[in-house]
Amino acid sequence: MSFWTPVENPGTRPPRSWAFDTGCALLAAVASFGTFSFAQTPHPTHPPLAVSLVVAALTALVLPLRRVWPGPVFGVVVLIAAVLAQWPVRGALFPVVLAIALYTVATTMSRAAALVAAALAVAAELPAAGQGGWHIGWLAVIYEVIAIAAVLVTGLYVSTRRAYLAELRDRTQRLEREHDQTSALAAAVERARIARDMHDSVAHHLTVIVALSDGALAAVTRAPAQASEAIRGVSSTAREALAETRRLLGVLRTEGGRELREPLPGLSDLDGLFTRVRAAGLPVRYERSGPAGDTPPGVQLVIFRLIQEALTNTMKHAGPGASAAVRLRLEPGEVRVEVTDDGVGSAGVARAPGGGLTGMAERVGAFGGELTSGPRQPRGWRVTARLDPGPAAVPL
Repeated sequence: MSFWTPVENPGTRPPRSWAFDTGCALLAAVASFGTFSFAQTPHPTHPPLAVSLVVAALTALVLPLRRVWPGPVFGVVVLIAAVLAQWPVRGALFPVVLAIALYTVATTMSRAAALVAAALAVAAELPAAGQGGWHIGWLAVIYEVIAIAAVLVTGLYVSTRRAYLAELRDRTQRLEREHDQTSALAAAVERARIARDMHDSVAHHLTVIVALSDGALAAVTRAPAQASEAIRGVSSTAREALAETRRLLGVLRTEGGRELREPLPGLSDLDGLFTRVRAAGLPVRYERSGPAGDTPPGVQLVIFRLIQEALTNTMKHAGPGASAAVRLRLEPGEVRVEVTDDGVGSAGVARAPGGGLTGMAERVGAFGGELTSGPRQPRGWRVTARLDPGPAAVPL
């Protein structure tokens, strides 16, 4: 910090700070008319009244600025102290004004500046200590050094304490910002997860509804019973879609003070998924090897969403007369999923992956696995995934 650099902005200081510093200045100005001899023999010569008045006026003028320009204010004060030290019995500048100015430098400026200021204060007072003869002035020097050292140590302690408290406040604010950022990141991850679940769920149910509606429309005249059954399937699927949508969105709000958090779908829900898909007109063959009891819930959710998305794409693109096969292999260190169809929609030509498969690749990647998809020969489509269900995996 530069000697002339303001420590505080005079325009933004609160009125009570100005009032306090002005009160200190007036007290020091009154004290400048007293006497203090540092234990040396009194001398009949006293400072002229004009000198005391000038000292009082300067004190009242400069001391209110001590926390704005601590360096210049101390310079003026130590200069006045050096002038008054020429009289054996002088105005009591050191006990009040010089102490306040030195304390301000020690609390607001660097430690090196405080040590230099203390040395200047001692140098300014040395002539007064030796006015009665250096053979008896050593006691006055000791008093002076002790007093200046006490003010210096007090100022440095207060400065260190303020810096420590400022660091604590800064650390607290930093922790609060980090907490807010962590919360915002967690909310963003949760929103992304909900968006993926919404895509998978809504796309699947709407595809089933469209397929059932087409079937009902085709059978309404020639097979009214089948059309009625398809319409009931549309109603049931729509209700399931509505319930799952409410469940997914319910995690973002509370109703009646309780969060709508129901279990996420897992392997036990695959039978219901296959039932809906078969009712929509797509035959599905399901094969599973290995027990499902040890599979983590996060892995079960990824498996369910992957099969749901793959079957939804089959109903969209495979064309009429297609069938699908789902193979699930559960092992202690690995889970493999394969969904194939024999449709003609892709005609063995690769197509760009949609947003659903892209999202599923991210889900699978979160468990240290990989997802591949592509056409089969001579026709059809295959989606395969490998996941690591180990404890180190972090489900999304």
